[in-house]
Amino acid sequence: MDLNTLYHRTVEAWADRVNGVGPEQWGAPTPCRGWTVRDLVNHVVGEDLWTVPLVEGRTIEEVGSSLDGDLLGDDPVGAALDAAMSATKATATRLPDGGTVHLSYGEEQLGEYVHQLAADHLVHAWDLAAATGGDTRLDPHLVAEVHAWFTQREEMYRSGGAIGPRGVSHGGAQADLLAAFGRDSEWGTTHAALAAFSAAFGRGDVDAIMALMTDDCVFEATGPAPDGARHDGAEAVRAVWEELFGQTPGAAFTEEESYAGGDRAVLRWRFDWTDDDGSPGHVRGADVLRFRDGKVCEKLSYVKG
Repeated sequence: MDLNTLYHRTVEAWADRVNGVGPEQWGAPTPCRGWTVRDLVNHVVGEDLWTVPLVEGRTIEEVGSSLDGDLLGDDPVGAALDAAMSATKATATRLPDGGTVHLSYGEEQLGEYVHQLAADHLVHAWDLAAATGGDTRLDPHLVAEVHAWFTQREEMYRSGGAIGPRGVSHGGAQADLLAAFGRDSEWGTTHAALAAFSAAFGRGDVDAIMALMTDDCVFEATGPAPDGARHDGAEAVRAVWEELFGQTPGAAFTEEESYAGGDRAVLRWRFDWTDDDGSPGHVRGADVLRFRDGKVCEKLSYVKG
């Protein structure tokens, strides 16, 4: 497959998934940790908008900050499709002549840059589909082409911090590619619910937390020893969160690490607060979570003693 065809088809795969985003899904979590659907689409739109001046020979300094911030406006789908079209047209025009582009790390061959763009669009197409319930099946020919290119670059990308730790492949070429890019090909309802649940705790948003818990949820606190207090049902659990966030100065949860599989998940966290004398305090702990129908039905908390 020639490079322009590869790039064009990966952008089409991305655009197909963007078209499937529902109006209520822009704030949903994605496999890209810390990014909502809107954040993810804004990232790729930025990449597409940068493509035009870069392939035309402009430098990062010349473009400056003109493409910073929110690029989606009131019509995120339209903004994404327009940016994708502009990028594919500019690339198709300039790619046959070869040459170099000016990137953040220096001069790079145009062909290598276009390979980077193709990989990013393909993997982010899967990210977006997984986050919105879209079609997560990627064209196997595109997967094979991107994987063959990326095999010799994976460790360089990882050591440079461009991608996260390698994921666990569940078998098959697509799962292998996603694992190489730090993804879990089985990311789905549980992962999305876990990300939203963790983010709600990070904001101290009791309403959002309870919206992600079942009516018959169970919470086991870290104390008193040795077994912790058990709270049954949404009303009792809500009272715990309201007291925790309402009466603890500086209460703040930070996610340190998380893992999900099937209907289970483990979430490592740090809880910070401010003591009466103004000094900071914190503990670190973990939750063992169980999900049902996309909501937390059991939260068992453990803390370092």
